[in-house]
Amino acid sequence: MAATVWHEAAPAPTGYAAHRHKHSPKIPEFTVSLPRFLDIEYCQTDDALFPTAIAWSLADGQMKTVVIAPEDVWLPEDGDLGDVDLLYLEEQGVPLLELARELHEDLPDQTVYVDGLDPDEILIDLIFSAVRQEAPFEIAPISELITGLNSEALEDRRRQLLFDEGLEPQLPENGVYSLLLLAREEGYLED
Repeated sequence: MAATVWHEAAPAPTGYAAHRHKHSPKIPEFTVSLPRFLDIEYCQTDDALFPTAIAWSLADGQMKTVVIAPEDVWLPEDGDLGDVDLLYLEEQGVPLLELARELHEDLPDQTVYVDGLDPDEILIDLIFSAVRQEAPFEIAPISELITGLNSEALEDRRRQLLFDEGLEPQLPENGVYSLLLLAREEGYLED
């Protein structure tokens, strides 16, 4: 196996697993399920579009994140992947079948919220069609969960949270973390 699926890259704002974020609040354990969030890093060139990393939150607020081993059919014939390191993806990436299994275990019959900026549905379809399975969850933009702000205001606040926390917006675990912080600010997670 090239890589492990479980990785506590960043704590959820529920107080679990402080790894990268210094100022995570201490919040008591929940007995109810929290909203689930997902973010996907991807490669996009003139000839290719495919996922390179994915992060998602769990019912208890913890996160999983993985690098994705690409399918050969996803790669352009000319080999031009921009600044994506194919060797890294091949060596460190999780096989799609293993990723699909984890997503089936962690997100069955869930609505999973995304920032709504990326081609998340297309990328999820690529993952699951490569292993001839249906995605076990529905994707919805964060604006369907947090209805008190319009999409532009939500994105501005998400970017501000990333900046305030000193997080790189390209990392999917940071994208999930910022969505969890947004949900907490809007009262979907207890302080």
